[in-house]
Amino acid sequence: MNETLKRALSGLVYLLIMWFGTSFSELSFHILFLVLGLVSTYEMWKLRRGKSKFFAFLYILLPFFLIHFFGKIDSDNLDYIFDPSIILLIFILTWTFDTFAYLFGVRFGKTKIMPSISPKKSWEGFIGGFIFTVIASLITTRYFLDIDNIIALVISLFLPFTASLGDFIESYFKRKAGAKDSGKFIPGHGGILDRMDAFMITIPALYIYLNII
Repeated sequence: MNETLKRALSGLVYLLIMWFGTSFSELSFHILFLVLGLVSTYEMWKLRRGKSKFFAFLYILLPFFLIHFFGKIDSDNLDYIFDPSIILLIFILTWTFDTFAYLFGVRFGKTKIMPSISPKKSWEGFIGGFIFTVIASLITTRYFLDIDNIIALVISLFLPFTASLGDFIESYFKRKAGAKDSGKFIPGHGGILDRMDAFMITIPALYIYLNII
């Protein structure tokens, strides 16, 4: 199969599984992220074989622990109901940022951010991704998800930074291991951790923002 077509199809299947598993029910939400967490931990264990694993496992386990506390909101009778809207929002914003950061980086990227760790990431790509992430938050809250506009806007302002940091941290671990990808779980994309790295810092930051700030 053509490599580009294979990458597109496997990426589409991944997106559908993520969206369906998160939104179908509370049980599917917890099962999905439990499985993703276990696979990501295994992939990180392989990358850090023979090396210190404390920070690497903290990078994986903290967000996958915290995400199970998302999705519950107060209802009128003071009970809790399951609402995955906030997680779906960060999916949309993260995928938007990744897509447009890549497109702008390929077209305009000249100023590298951290070439020793991730040589393809550029400030031009980051700025393009940032702008479209903010636009996506406004469109999403207006037409698709019932989330406060200010909350969504604030998330869209810090998510490009947290997503990039999560990506750079995983790239650092891969470079230290001499590996191009964390695994081969998703054809054309690498491992689960390669697809989840942008969420690893975003989820703790989002938890702090929603529950503390």
